[in-house]
Amino acid sequence: MTQRYDLVIFDFDGTLADSLTWFRGALGEVVDKHGLNPICEEKAETLRGLTPKAIMDELAIPAWKIPFIAADVRARAAENVDQIHLFDGIRDMIGALSDQGVSLAVVSSNGETAVKAVLGETLTARFDQFACGAALFGKASIFRKVIKRAGTTPERTLCVGDEVRDIDAAREAGCAAGAVYWGFATPDILDAQSPDHGYGAPSDILTSLDESARASQRA
Repeated sequence: MTQRYDLVIFDFDGTLADSLTWFRGALGEVVDKHGLNPICEEKAETLRGLTPKAIMDELAIPAWKIPFIAADVRARAAENVDQIHLFDGIRDMIGALSDQGVSLAVVSSNGETAVKAVLGETLTARFDQFACGAALFGKASIFRKVIKRAGTTPERTLCVGDEVRDIDAAREAGCAAGAVYWGFATPDILDAQSPDHGYGAPSDILTSLDESARASQRA
């Protein structure tokens, strides 16, 4: 069966790996270090249902601080990879996509060392490209570079993530947007952005690609 998508680009944190569980434990130290307003458990949960702009407004974080906070979180993640684990079903899903000949890539704001450590050597080998350390709101331009290196087109690329900004970046790059419902953002806020595909489990990604391939053949 001819695949509808030649390339699938995955976000990492909240999409392939459950980084949120670890980050909640480190949040207090990050808040203290960067002089942010305290974030209680209830507020942290509320943030999951907001758009990126609304989150920034709610936390009152100056734009100039974002790169420093992101770099700090990347460094902490690299030191705590043993506490970050893949979601159930991710390993089988990646293996199946790779076996089908789909080119795979990771585009993440996390560091490449941490990403590969969590994936492990065997799963890392399934990916053709890693573009890590991306700016929180700069993924679209990286998507374009990854697509070019893969030798395909935006129309034949699926970008999978767990946040509104992942959907926005996919659209900006002209790609299909897939939203996973097990990560940071709530299903309601993701569905409000009308992604091309919504996934309740990693196996749904495989099912969706099969259905897209059949639809492409009928067209």
